[in-house]
Amino acid sequence: MGEAASAKHDVFQAIADPTRRELLQLLGGRELPLKDISGRFPMSRTAVSKHLRILAEAGLVQERKVGRETRYRLDADPLLELKRWLEYYERFWENKLSLLKHYVETDPDAEPAGLRPVPPPSTGSTNEFPGH
Repeated sequence: MGEAASAKHDVFQAIADPTRRELLQLLGGRELPLKDISGRFPMSRTAVSKHLRILAEAGLVQERKVGRETRYRLDADPLLELKRWLEYYERFWENKLSLLKHYVETDPDAEPAGLRPVPPPSTGSTNEFPGH
């Protein structure tokens, strides 16, 4: 991997910023020039341009020159990487919740392995936090 390639942002880095997520929503389904995009954000045109550059480096935004202006549009294909990553964790949690449901529905009186009941607070002390 070359130095230029390693400097580019990946999809996860690109969407980590709320402004960039808002830019993606704005560009969903339409192409807009920088002047129209920057007018919708409380920051300079240069700052918006930097956010768009990060999105473009991640492949989430495509640029197209029309005369003297640059227009931007969403390219959602790189979001498939994010979708696959999230699907793994969705299956993980669905499996954990399914196991919990099975446990609760089959033997509600049994204690889970490795868990101990929490002893009731002692009534002989006025200190709510032992050791303090």
